[in-house]
Amino acid sequence: MSISSSRRGFLGAGLSLAAAGAAPVEVPLTYRLLGKTGLKVTPLSFGCMTTSDASVIERAADVGIVHFDTARAYQGGNNERMVGAALKGRRGKVIISSKSQGKTAQAALADLETSLKELGTDYLDIWYLHSKSDPAEVTDELLEAQRAAKKAGKIRLAGVSTHFNMDRMLKHLVERGQTDVVLTTYNFAMRSVAADKNTDTSAPRTDMTTAIQAARKSGLGIVAMKTMAGGTVRVARGDRLYGAEPRALAQELGKPGVPLAALKWALKNEAVDTAIVCMTDHDQLQENLRAMAEPFTHRDEVVLSGQLARMEGVYCRMCGACKGVCEKGVPVPDVLRILTYAEGYGQFAMARERYLELPEAVRTIRCGDCAECSVACANRVRVRERVGRAQEMLA
Repeated sequence: MSISSSRRGFLGAGLSLAAAGAAPVEVPLTYRLLGKTGLKVTPLSFGCMTTSDASVIERAADVGIVHFDTARAYQGGNNERMVGAALKGRRGKVIISSKSQGKTAQAALADLETSLKELGTDYLDIWYLHSKSDPAEVTDELLEAQRAAKKAGKIRLAGVSTHFNMDRMLKHLVERGQTDVVLTTYNFAMRSVAADKNTDTSAPRTDMTTAIQAARKSGLGIVAMKTMAGGTVRVARGDRLYGAEPRALAQELGKPGVPLAALKWALKNEAVDTAIVCMTDHDQLQENLRAMAEPFTHRDEVVLSGQLARMEGVYCRMCGACKGVCEKGVPVPDVLRILTYAEGYGQFAMARERYLELPEAVRTIRCGDCAECSVACANRVRVRERVGRAQEMLA
């Protein structure tokens, strides 16, 4: 596949973007190399997880967005079908990635075959082993499945996605040397984690900017996700929420200007090759396109500093410092990530589906039964309150 590196204008030839109150300005597309793969990608990519309107995907492809990301599990498998239909006729001009949560080679390869069928293609550009949070989860069996799929021409690049323990996972994948692309959580809320008496200090922690730069230097392609810090910054848009009062939640978690500033923050790290961002409508697409054209400014820093203060006690950074599991066996970061699908993205059905995938023994636990929480968060997240919220809403 040949991907042109010519600089095309946003929104088609002769069309331009304008910031609020400003005159239209022509904005060129730029490209970054995806690790050592040789592929070129626009810094903004399209995360299709929450998209139900195919016309938004079509429009993104029209204006020059190159990379579109989906997964076997999104929207009960329907997301792949919609993405395939939206990109029909453009296959040689776009990069399509999908993911499998299969724990065995047989399960993963079966997912791959289904993904190819639903997407209407005979190959994936990137195929991720999905949601791996511990090196032990990236088994030799699964890596061999990726090698076999690549040899058969069904995938071009082998990837791993990770939501938790991201810095350790990046280091491990570099050392293994079997992975072409990593999809990792990365956003403005991530800083070095302070040690706490109940925090796991068996290994030194690092901030994610440093970890990503080191992994990219080794040749790994870096795709960032969760750049909006859990999706809560979209609440002010009026997306439908379930189990929460939208106006109150918007006041706590969402302020004007935060989405754009958050994306610009992630993209200012040149070690990030591209960021997949969920977009549900044309307004979100247009705003996010601006992030590739506008520099990160002091005003953006002020906006994000205010957002961090509002998020304190609410947003889990998935840093791994708390070990991630309470003494009763609840996987705290997983539960809090699932909660953001409902509260932040307005995707209650997805959140409910992900919650029900947790082991039954975990789903029956109630935080209200404990006198105090055994998990101490270095970032002061109110763990018991937030996990209890997820249990009340989703269990």
